[in-house]
Amino acid sequence: MTQATQTPTKGILLTETALKHVLLLREQQGKALCLRVGVRNGGCAGMSYMMDFADPSTINPQQDEVFDYEGFQIVCDRKSLLYLYGLVLDYSNALIGGGFNFTNPNATQTCGCGTSFSA
Repeated sequence: MTQATQTPTKGILLTETALKHVLLLREQQGKALCLRVGVRNGGCAGMSYMMDFADPSTINPQQDEVFDYEGFQIVCDRKSLLYLYGLVLDYSNALIGGGFNFTNPNATQTCGCGTSFSA
């Protein structure tokens, strides 16, 4: 795992590698989007990670927490943040097992594919 860009006030941590990849993906979208991260019920371990680009106008100050990374925003609703606080989001370009990787200190169990967990 690459080193996380850590600031004590950030509840979701992003490695430099993940930040570079997310910025590249956002550039391909052609818009100034933020990254919305959350959880939903489902998956083989009980809860699944969600991650998608969103328009910054969808940020609700009463429901969302926003974490700034060099001008790029990660948004997480407060309910999901209860399960994701301290999450490290990394990216690997390995041929097998590559892609985004979630290291969640709140997970008591994770599935083999790494996209589902229980807390």
